[in-house]
Amino acid sequence: MHGMGAVLRKEAIQLVRDRGALMFAMMVPIFQMVIFGTIDQNVKHVPTVVYDQSRSAESRELVRDFVNTSYFDVVKLAASRDELRREIVSGRASVGLEIPPEFARRRVEGRPADFLVLIDGSDSSIASQTLSAANGLALSRSMDEMAQRMGGAEATLRAFPQVLFNPDSRSANLLLPGLIAVLLTFSGTMLAAFAIVKERERGTFEQLMVTPVSGTAVVLGKLLPYLVMGFVQLIAILVVMVYVFDVPINGSVTLLLLLSIVYLFALLALGSMISSKARTQMEALQRTQAFLLPSIFLSGYVFPIASLPTVLQYLSRLIPATHFIAISRGIMIRGASFTDLWPNVAALLALSTLLVVASTRGFRKTAA
Repeated sequence: MHGMGAVLRKEAIQLVRDRGALMFAMMVPIFQMVIFGTIDQNVKHVPTVVYDQSRSAESRELVRDFVNTSYFDVVKLAASRDELRREIVSGRASVGLEIPPEFARRRVEGRPADFLVLIDGSDSSIASQTLSAANGLALSRSMDEMAQRMGGAEATLRAFPQVLFNPDSRSANLLLPGLIAVLLTFSGTMLAAFAIVKERERGTFEQLMVTPVSGTAVVLGKLLPYLVMGFVQLIAILVVMVYVFDVPINGSVTLLLLLSIVYLFALLALGSMISSKARTQMEALQRTQAFLLPSIFLSGYVFPIASLPTVLQYLSRLIPATHFIAISRGIMIRGASFTDLWPNVAALLALSTLLVVASTRGFRKTAA
């Protein structure tokens, strides 16, 4: 045991000086605890669009009952059945409530009154819980009214839920489109994060500095090969997904591939920014992993964004994976078009631009 104290002191000093290791060791467990501790597994405040053909006090009372459950938030009143469905296809709403014209008359006469509930089946958590909430609301109201009338043998309020896009709730259709974003986040960010660090560790970074090339050209030149590699990975993932796991692509494959390039570019720019600030590949790996956890937990892949605390919902909008998961699920499951997804596309383009600018500035500071 002779000399152990000296070795212990040396290792402790090195550990304290390694800020990257300290941040990784302390922040990651705390972050995981905060995420799992604050996320409510019960989905609430689901965006809901209403097509009320009855326009009566009885139909408005039904809508109020839905809102009072705290599961549903009415975000729009649709003017037609096509608009109701379009809001769900675009992802702006996850639930659609259609009330027929004869709803009020049937309620007044004490006859069974039906209404239709359309549920977005591309998110399993939202689909299952909203389905239960809709059925539970109709059953509770019917039981109360039958108890008051003492003798009514038939429910006076009947919900007809319909799960769209994935009616059998097949798990592969729900999980794999979102998994594309997670897999590309791992590979794209990590590969790009090593780009500049490898130059520094090999001793060729100084040679790169003296080349008559601007910082932006250096960053783009180092990103493009990884962009091609990431695109090849994407095609391989899609082939396996479609032909091995039989996951359908209901929308445009061309649109999915084009928007995937934007997403890959955002990931590579982020990895390049990390690379410009890291001194070693291990430090770059630690910084990358610190970003990967929010990309998984806050992007809507594991937990619905509606179940996140308000602060984390805003933070999730700054994560590229959040927008690409919405894009991939929209195109593959709901058959959404560009006009349906343009807010997510605009967000991805803005994030890509900001990350490229930040990466270029980080490279210039490193060069200085």
